[in-house]
Amino acid sequence: MKVLVKIIIGIVVIFIGYFCFLYFATYSEGVRAGELVKFSSKGVVIKTWEGEISQGVSDSQFFRFSVEDGEKQVIQDLNNMQGYYVKLHYFERYKNLFWLGDTKYFITKVEKTDRKMNK
Repeated sequence: MKVLVKIIIGIVVIFIGYFCFLYFATYSEGVRAGELVKFSSKGVVIKTWEGEISQGVSDSQFFRFSVEDGEKQVIQDLNNMQGYYVKLHYFERYKNLFWLGDTKYFITKVEKTDRKMNK
């Protein structure tokens, strides 16, 4: 019986450690620039904020991103900058966590830019 309890505790500790790694560890950080073409709240049971910027003329040059609910200023800025060229500061998680967003990329800061992209 003691061995079974130790095994269960070990499995729970490993699961919690794995979850904490996925939530807190970042794979990459950076900045992307482009025209903000879409930003909306979506979902039936779990609402998430999703958007995309156009970085060129083809569909392969779209950057899709998510915004966590706690980032109120980022959400407000993105709603106000629809159609403008923006710089998005982001971090990338190792794995997509469905209750936070549809992508692994999460925006932490938005800057409006006057710079036009070459299309």
